[in-house]
Amino acid sequence: MDEQQESGQKERLRTHPSERFAGESHAFDLGEVLRDLRAEAHPAEHGHRQITIFQRAPVTQVIFAFEPSGELTDHTAHGLVTIHVLEGQLVVQADGRDHELRAGCILVLNPDVRHNVRALEASAMLLTVHLEGEK
Repeated sequence: MDEQQESGQKERLRTHPSERFAGESHAFDLGEVLRDLRAEAHPAEHGHRQITIFQRAPVTQVIFAFEPSGELTDHTAHGLVTIHVLEGQLVVQADGRDHELRAGCILVLNPDVRHNVRALEASAMLLTVHLEGEK
């Protein structure tokens, strides 16, 4: 057992966020991000993997790669949310109804709207959250 394991710390799967988000500009090849995400050795949780590609208050952007029937359980965000489907087909339950979204579709949710996401097939989305009251 190495020192890191003995101290109870997990080995990092990815570059530390302070390094990923450093710099004045950021360009992303979303196809490449998805390929790398899907190739990670650790198992998917609840049928999805995710990586934050950018975070600087008040904006966070996260890429999700879903397996068929993968899901994000019921939750809220304290900011404006956009869900941009990049691949596949998702159902987002929000505002008392099901939003069936395919690649190329975007759903915008006001702050604090309870929602969940379920993949009907292997899918991917770009989630952006713009927190309220932060600058």
